[in-house]
Amino acid sequence: MHRRFVAWLLIFLLGISIVPSRASAETHTVLGIEGSRFTINGEPTFLLGISYYGGLGAPRETWTEDLREIKRLGLNWIRIWANWAAFDQKAYAVDPEGNPWEPGMLKLREIVGWCDAHGMIVDITLSRGNGVTGPRRLQSLDAHLRAVRSLVEHLKDYRNWYLDLSNERNIRDSRFTSIDDLGVLRREVRSLDSSRLVTASHAGDIPPDMLREYVMRVGLDFIAPHRPRNAQSVQQTEAKTREYLDTLQKIGKIVPVHYQEPFRRDFGSWQPSARDFVADLEGAFRGGAAGWCFHNGDRRAAPDGRPRRSFDLRDGRLFAQLDSEEKNAVELITEFCKKNLLQK
Repeated sequence: MHRRFVAWLLIFLLGISIVPSRASAETHTVLGIEGSRFTINGEPTFLLGISYYGGLGAPRETWTEDLREIKRLGLNWIRIWANWAAFDQKAYAVDPEGNPWEPGMLKLREIVGWCDAHGMIVDITLSRGNGVTGPRRLQSLDAHLRAVRSLVEHLKDYRNWYLDLSNERNIRDSRFTSIDDLGVLRREVRSLDSSRLVTASHAGDIPPDMLREYVMRVGLDFIAPHRPRNAQSVQQTEAKTREYLDTLQKIGKIVPVHYQEPFRRDFGSWQPSARDFVADLEGAFRGGAAGWCFHNGDRRAAPDGRPRRSFDLRDGRLFAQLDSEEKNAVELITEFCKKNLLQK
């Protein structure tokens, strides 16, 4: 009897060891594209999200509480950086040479998994850096390729994330990533994971000739313009969105227009109000954009940058760091969500 029990126990334990992980066996949330719109699990969905840049530097209790609040508010995506290092943080999953850094990669996988189970999308962003967001990194194409491979290989079994190959890649400082390099990076992703959605964000409005380069030469799945941050920008977003879509129609390739990083408070002399945030969101929505982000970050005029908001989550939960105007904006955004968006 004892031998038979031991034999059955060994069979049971062996069975447990070969059961695939939940992510590989079942994917809850699948991001896709249908024309100029995103889809979640096949349903056209407007991506309404929030910046969460330094998420990999947050303690577990902080990011879980924040994500629960984000979900409760009706938001359905976050933007997190895979190599964030502002304020001397180790908030990254890949090191400056693109190699996986296991503590950060494990946390990123955990966050992506949490979002997958709760119907949320994750924007994972890479940057070559300009000193503001940490030391320069990924300064060679080989290093950048290693970072791309590291992320795709470690997160391939989740379908709820997309990759921003290079944040504000057009700025001519250490962030600059050439169109040729973008093409190489895009082809690498496609070779590793043919269905992974990819973009590369652009600082400022995108000229028509560059729009063509992005969608035809590089093969980006959607565009991510970071519109100008001034008081006039709010009233321009709807028309600019329509202009992008009209140009894409003429080019012959319609892709989504995704505003993943609009203006924010404490960036410059202009301090947007709660109504400015919502007006920008409404303009993007009416113009036919596929997504919009409630952007937030550090206080540039303060010597220590505080409140740093999503730029440094070691200071506490994101929602505890928002100022009163931002909290009002969140309430208005939630109202907009309830009136206009069908949330799953």
